[in-house]
Amino acid sequence: MNHPGLWGGAALALGLAGAAHAGEGMWMPQQLPLIAKDLKNAGLQLDPAKLTQLTEFPMGAVISLGGCTASFVSPQGLVVTNHHCAYGSIQYNSSAQRDLLKKGFLAASLADELPAAPGSRIYVTVDVKDVSPQVLDGKTLALNGKARVDAIEAKQKALTAACEKDAGHRCQVASFYGGLQYQLIKQIEIRDVRLVHAPALGVGLFGGDTDNWMWPRHTGDYSFYRAYVGPDGKPADFHAANKPFEPKHFLKLASKPLNEGDFVMVTGYPGRTNRHRLPAELDFAFAWEQPSRIQLMGEQLALIKAETAGRRDAEIALADRVAGIANYYKNMQGQQASYEGSDILARKTQAFAELKAWVQADAARRARYGADIAQVESLLAQRQAITRAELLLSFVTPRLLSTADTLLENAHQQALPDAQRKPGFQARDARRLLQSMEVLDKRYDEQVDKRLAVHFLAKYLAQPAEQLNKALLAALGLQAGMDEAAIKTRLDALYAGSQLAQKDARMAWLQRDVAAFKASDDSFIQAAVATFEDEQARENRDKELGGQIARAYAKTMQAMIDYRASKGEAVYPDANSTLRVAFGQVLGRKGAVDGSDWHAFTTLRGIQAKHKGEGEFDAPAEQLAAIKARKFDRYGVASLDSVPVNFLATLDTTGGNSGSPVLNERAELVGLLFDGTLDSVIDSWDFDAKKSRSICLDARYMLWQMKVVDKAERLLKEMGAQ
Repeated sequence: MNHPGLWGGAALALGLAGAAHAGEGMWMPQQLPLIAKDLKNAGLQLDPAKLTQLTEFPMGAVISLGGCTASFVSPQGLVVTNHHCAYGSIQYNSSAQRDLLKKGFLAASLADELPAAPGSRIYVTVDVKDVSPQVLDGKTLALNGKARVDAIEAKQKALTAACEKDAGHRCQVASFYGGLQYQLIKQIEIRDVRLVHAPALGVGLFGGDTDNWMWPRHTGDYSFYRAYVGPDGKPADFHAANKPFEPKHFLKLASKPLNEGDFVMVTGYPGRTNRHRLPAELDFAFAWEQPSRIQLMGEQLALIKAETAGRRDAEIALADRVAGIANYYKNMQGQQASYEGSDILARKTQAFAELKAWVQADAARRARYGADIAQVESLLAQRQAITRAELLLSFVTPRLLSTADTLLENAHQQALPDAQRKPGFQARDARRLLQSMEVLDKRYDEQVDKRLAVHFLAKYLAQPAEQLNKALLAALGLQAGMDEAAIKTRLDALYAGSQLAQKDARMAWLQRDVAAFKASDDSFIQAAVATFEDEQARENRDKELGGQIARAYAKTMQAMIDYRASKGEAVYPDANSTLRVAFGQVLGRKGAVDGSDWHAFTTLRGIQAKHKGEGEFDAPAEQLAAIKARKFDRYGVASLDSVPVNFLATLDTTGGNSGSPVLNERAELVGLLFDGTLDSVIDSWDFDAKKSRSICLDARYMLWQMKVVDKAERLLKEMGAQ
């Protein structure tokens, strides 16, 4: 790895030992030598320095799916991840006649493996470089507002373009510590991803939304992909002549039993945490924004359920979307419940006051940080006012209008030199954009889409007229105060006047210029053209404010890091979908939410007890028969008198960690992380070591299900499990 100067200077003096605690911290691999003592004391038998080497074992086996984590588990590119991470591909390959979601899927041979959903990717990280000096040069540091945002974006695009001259790679410039540091991350981009095996819904999603974020848990949340490359060994689009990718490293199954108290670590790509957010952001999130989103998402779920009832094809088409909304909905509810009545805001406010006092106590610190700290809260208040006014806008737009917006933006961007195009519309993004348009065929239902649009537009139009977006109303032919019946009449005409639901018509717009859009009589294309200038104005407004916030925020984060350093504390950055490592131990919890003790492991007996034969608790008959006959094979544990199903661990994780391999002290695979407990999801904002638990699939249950129930001998042999 190449990261020159990563720890140089006061700005990044994050390596103060002795402050890390087992269970807390999503650490960048580069930081692990700084907490080596903690790792060794916790039980790690590897040299912590080996975990910084991204192309070596075990980090070279850990991969990203672009939203979830996964890992190679064979030399033939076999990939294991969570069932819910592969859910979109299972859904995409399903129909009412071939319901893979319900029945599961097992490829009998390589030739039977199915193409994953369009846009599916496997990313293998091969290099990380600190590029802060290149991004934040003297000229950029002097800028503010939109000019600063544009300058940073230009630097990011230039660095990315240079990196991607190495064909077959995807690169990104990631921001850390509120824009204080930037890293260039280089990944092999595997584009031919195929679905290999998924258990039945009654295994992979056993417990459904009822058990989501809950303990005890009995979910077989695993599925398998395979990575394919061209005959020359380089990344390629799907083709029958492609061959399995041969990774340099893959994980091996554990050679010793996992017990309570054992060391475990998780390597993955956690999405977003907010632990370094300011008190004003915390207060706004929990006092207004999250309660508002919870209400709106609840309405979404209820409407989708009602509109898809009795229509299995519609249920399948919306399954991936419903799962995503439901997961986020329950997570936010859990966060809200933990926050209300807590002292989190008081503690954050006190800590921020102490930081400001530390800054004011020294003239040099006042000069360096004082003005930015004073300004940042005022700027955040401006952004929060915009969020209040426009939150509903993200719920009211019909899917075909948002599709038209994207297509029109693409036409505008294609008229520019590639380096000047917005991220997402450059030549490097063309394939992704095309596939996003393709996949709409399998994930769109007009009846549902129209019902959602009518409902949320009625809520939006009930607001005072001065709060409404005049351009949107004019484009859709709507007026303040219209009721649902009038809105539906207008939308019926808009939907009937558009061809964008038809794949061929939709794909053709990827090749047309702006003049063609302006001349079109397609109703949603016309609406996109009519709202384009307003959307650009709002985008520029947000960039201007965002750039001002970014400058003040970076200085505030710098002050926080320096203040913590003065107290001898290490600082890990908030999660941002880049590779991280967390460590802890397998551990139950005494006196949990319901007052009972949570045992570290669940067993097959829990599946029998919960099984109802319908809905979310409908275990397959073959599985139930094997459990009843006590066919534990070699995966039974005497002390449990059963096969372990799921286990709890003190691992610091969040969304994006789903599918992450859970490793023992020798970096052998013992499970897959797939969830957390409901009262600990607040960890995204405020870590609580006493409550925090991650829920993991025990690898022994996965192997038992594959061998005893699903007869997946080919895959077991490939993984060395036979």
